Amino acid sequence: MKIILLILTMMAPSFLNAQQDRLDLFVGTYTNSGKSEGIYVYTFDDATGNFSLKSKLTGIKNPSFLAFHQKANRLYAVSESGGESTVSSFAYRDGQLEKLNTMPSGSSGPCHIITDRDNRFVFVSNYGGGTLSVYKTDTDGSLKELVQELPNQGSGPDKDRQKKPHVHSATLSPDERFLLVQDLGTDRITVYPFDSKNAAMPLAVDKAIKIKTPPGRGPRHIAFAADGNFVYVVAELTSSVLVYSFNSGQMDLVQELNMLAEQGDNPTGAADIHLSKDGKFLYTSNRGKANEINSYKVDKKTGKLEEIGRQSTMGLVPRNFAISNSGKFLLAANQNSDEIVIFSRDPNNGKLKHTDKRIEVGSPVCLIFN
Repeated sequence: MKIILLILTMMAPSFLNAQQDRLDLFVGTYTNSGKSEGIYVYTFDDATGNFSLKSKLTGIKNPSFLAFHQKANRLYAVSESGGESTVSSFAYRDGQLEKLNTMPSGSSGPCHIITDRDNRFVFVSNYGGGTLSVYKTDTDGSLKELVQELPNQGSGPDKDRQKKPHVHSATLSPDERFLLVQDLGTDRITVYPFDSKNAAMPLAVDKAIKIKTPPGRGPRHIAFAADGNFVYVVAELTSSVLVYSFNSGQMDLVQELNMLAEQGDNPTGAADIHLSKDGKFLYTSNRGKANEINSYKVDKKTGKLEEIGRQSTMGLVPRNFAISNSGKFLLAANQNSDEIVIFSRDPNNGKLKHTDKRIEVGSPVCLIFN
């Protein structure tokens, strides 16, 4: 009996480590390509980069962008269906997604969704309608009601892409005192004070601060430094990265870097942006003809970036990417080549290396690790 207990005691640490290394990977897709059936859930080994399909949820049209609340085990997804677009909530139990409810997205073309730390609200960015929709959640995590619908106004110099507002994302500051809303169509980032205890009006519209980016940039997604002192903006229309200082909602431009290796008529299409967990490195994805991940070293004192590498995504249109919890892997979702390509990441120098591992899935658009 003592020998058995000794063996079990010796096995316990390795068993616990193995459990911690097993992550859930949620994948949002476009079903209108005919190659995807909905939302996919994979088990991802954060030690080896191996993976296996755990489950999939069908019956939802174009569940492109996702948000997951870890403590509540709730997943939220937008469904891009023109004027009939919706947002849905799901319970996640035993590796399976179960729909709780669905509501209209409030406007056309929803393309981004997040929830706050306490899972009291869900924020949906509507690209087509140029609005931000704010939903209150119920006690079970389902969507209860639309409490705020915030329209934008204006345009930008790009006559093809900036004729009207196009809200592309919303991101909470690390302390959740502010919500930053990126509008590609108007070259504007609107900073709203956020109060999660105000059930009727969590965003203080009358106290919003409007930040203009340089003309024609088209702010798409952002990443916050962990201390909240700097904001990194990926600008889709010029394939550039903007660095801003951030202080109580005020933003000042510190640096702008072009993501393209060559200038000229090279089509732009910057898409996603993420910081490593330690804040030492920043990564961006670029579509167009580039189809690559740009890597940058971060000066934490000044916020400034130094480019350190470019990595082909080994596929077409890297719409989105995600860094695993350990930071050992970066997964790039190549929307137009129907695959997620897995790269290893060196935590010391931030550089990426192809692992020869790929997840075949139709039109991957959003990757979320849990």
